[in-house]
Amino acid sequence: MRKILISTALLVIGAMATAEAAEEWGIEFEKKARVEAKVVDIACELSGNCPKNCGDGKRQLGLLMDDDKLVPVVKNFEAFTGATNDLIKYCSKRIVADGLMIDNPKMSMFALQFSKLAKGGKWTRANQFGKDWSKANGGKASGQWFRNDPRVIALIKKNGVFGIPGLKPPAE
Repeated sequence: MRKILISTALLVIGAMATAEAAEEWGIEFEKKARVEAKVVDIACELSGNCPKNCGDGKRQLGLLMDDDKLVPVVKNFEAFTGATNDLIKYCSKRIVADGLMIDNPKMSMFALQFSKLAKGGKWTRANQFGKDWSKANGGKASGQWFRNDPRVIALIKKNGVFGIPGLKPPAE
């Protein structure tokens, strides 16, 4: 009996570990989705300008579906970040992506929450940007990375808070 209970518990734990599930965000046209697709460099697909390794993390990546539909991938675990840090390791490979398909009539996009290689991959949470940012910035917490990023601070200093030189926020 004990062996049966242990086996059942291991099966349940294993199923929970592999059954990532997207979290809804209340975005118009969103649907929880798990899709299998090829990770591609969007600029390459549209223009034929195709550097090695999908641009080494400097380009927007997307999913090329089996019906040849190209879907840009966005993020929703970390503010103001794209999914390139999470997807670059999958450049030109097939993955299973778990998240939200947002089928807006004007443009579809996929909000990535979890991913894995299509064949034998292990689920990973789409949070690589924060890890990479923290490592590049001396281990600082990445929660509100944009408030501490030297590039953002320099741009605000140069162009103002609203991106318009000379325009200042209203006094509090």
